[in-house]
Amino acid sequence: MTHLARWARAEWGLLHVTVREPLLKRRWRAIPMTLGAVGLTAVVQIVQNQSWGYQLVQDIGAVRAQDPLWLALLRTPFSLFVPALDLPVWGALAQVLFVFGIAEICLGWWRTLVIAYAATLAGTLYARVGISLGPGSPFGLPASDAQVVDTGPSAAVVGLAIFLGWRYGAYVTAGAVALAMGVEVVLKDNLAGKEHLAAIVTVAMLCGISALRHRKRGPGARGPTTRGPRARGPEPGSPPP
Repeated sequence: MTHLARWARAEWGLLHVTVREPLLKRRWRAIPMTLGAVGLTAVVQIVQNQSWGYQLVQDIGAVRAQDPLWLALLRTPFSLFVPALDLPVWGALAQVLFVFGIAEICLGWWRTLVIAYAATLAGTLYARVGISLGPGSPFGLPASDAQVVDTGPSAAVVGLAIFLGWRYGAYVTAGAVALAMGVEVVLKDNLAGKEHLAAIVTVAMLCGISALRHRKRGPGARGPTTRGPRARGPEPGSPPP
């Protein structure tokens, strides 16, 4: 076995083992929530490109920092499934299918949604803080960003990728995702990039909370972070440590 193959097995072996068996046994039935999310995203994309549907989607899923906070919070859950109009929809669908699908098998559908929503909400709230700080601050945003429509699954996908990487020992992958988001902000200093960083910080806090829970359970409560080619994954939907 080559060095690269050994590294790949150590990095992704536990995720592969965890995901492979449910997919082989149940196939698409293993990820019903993910399929629903992909279908909803596709339907929303079709509707918002119709003359009669654009304003409807805006009214229920378009989040802007200039909106009242209560309205932004109300729209945030649905905004996750509203593809950005300036990006190809196939990218959003592929992200949701791949990352949400793995997360649903590894974490269970409700934990996947909780982490995805937490990451998305972090971006929504950061936008308001960043605009209040102003462009003069390293973490600030220009006032014009208050009018930017903030939708799409990207923050949720980033957050889930980071959590899965930490949870299943794919630390290089998690680090690479975080580094890529940092480079994005350096090269293209925009609202979306900084929201991704806010999502990473939020998910890192969730990882810390999960680690503390594991530590309180004592050394006998071993989680699925064991590395190595013979490592076995937890049952689908089993609670994180």
